[in-house]
Amino acid sequence: MGNYLIYSVEDDAEIAHIISLTLLKQGYQVVTFGSGEDFLKAFSKVKPNMVLLDMMLPGIQGKEVLHEIRKDKSNDEIVVIIVSAKSLTLDKVDGLDEGADDYISKPFDLMEFMSRVNAQARRSLQRNVVASGSFTYDFDSQAFKREGRLIELTPAENKVISLLFGSKGTVVEKRAIAQSLYGSVSDEAKLKKQFRTIDMYIKSLRDKTGDQQRCFIVTVFNCGYKVD
Repeated sequence: MGNYLIYSVEDDAEIAHIISLTLLKQGYQVVTFGSGEDFLKAFSKVKPNMVLLDMMLPGIQGKEVLHEIRKDKSNDEIVVIIVSAKSLTLDKVDGLDEGADDYISKPFDLMEFMSRVNAQARRSLQRNVVASGSFTYDFDSQAFKREGRLIELTPAENKVISLLFGSKGTVVEKRAIAQSLYGSVSDEAKLKKQFRTIDMYIKSLRDKTGDQQRCFIVTVFNCGYKVD
């Protein structure tokens, strides 16, 4: 869980400390925020794997924070667990209907709290997502992201990046990429044109990912490409 990042939004300093200490002992990375405003500033820069969200906060309320998270489809894979003193069934139903994955009422038992956090973390890690450095590719949603931010791709670029992530660490030959994009071709002249088009797709992907140094998508001379 060392690379699993959790943002905890809790204005009660004592509870925030207990949550942070417990999660750190379990091997998670944890960042704590005392307000929704501070959380949203950080969230706009780096996306976590999970958010633990209090509903009653100073300033912007938890419900508004949850809405900000869920209004963007690229955040769908981020787990949100509400941790709130509001314990009525209606409050729980509202929270889950707004897009929360679970609801933990305060005061909570630490063992149960960790059990539910661990269960949600396991489920999120079991999704069909492959990571490479700060980049991820979700084969279910076909979403390509850097630090949680969606990178817009054309259908052809998406196909290329999915092939590279599907064979992460090994070379994908240009011929295999061409066959996936265009089908089998026996005409070598036509195949060379397809190779040049693939080179343009790779250049575009490097531009979109800031990979001008070719450290992310590696060219293997006279063969193809690979994602390291």
